Amino acid sequence: MSTVPSTGPATVADWLAQPEDARLELIDGELIPKAAPTFEHGQAQVATSVVLAGPFGRKPGGPDGPGGWWFGSEVDVLLDGRGYRPDLAGWRRDRVPAMPRERPVTVRPDWLCEIVSESNRATDTIKKLRRYHQAGVPHYWILDQSARALTVYRHHADGYVIVLAAEAGERVRAEPFDAIELEVAALLGGD
Repeated sequence: MSTVPSTGPATVADWLAQPEDARLELIDGELIPKAAPTFEHGQAQVATSVVLAGPFGRKPGGPDGPGGWWFGSEVDVLLDGRGYRPDLAGWRRDRVPAMPRERPVTVRPDWLCEIVSESNRATDTIKKLRRYHQAGVPHYWILDQSARALTVYRHHADGYVIVLAAEAGERVRAEPFDAIELEVAALLGGD
């Protein structure tokens, strides 16, 4: 049951009062439902997690990759009074030495990734793009399964700058994980 006020913009307290399984985000005073994930969406989320966590999701150094990151999936994050539940989020361990444990996480992520759902396309590609930039998130990835593409954004004072646009079939070095080559098709959940 929703506890959203009938008048006025929704607040952080309204957002946090919702059941965790409600899959809501608080953007500009509006509680916005996240699309129910399709199998394809879930496959891309898991695949991207696996591809990145292997070489990056541990302490820095070692023979299996550079390490140095914490990763979370569908973690509630509070940025500038707005509540998000990004598909994937990452924090550099040199900046955030202990894994974030609070709900919502109030430490700004260093990387966010959204896997575009058709029903939330404008939210992911316009609203979140603007708000993540405003909050100072250094890197934002959009994985678009319809276009079979990855777009990588880097924070710049005037707005996000596209530093990479690639499609399935390409191997890329995508910031901030450019220490290794990634197959775009694998990120999208392909074999």
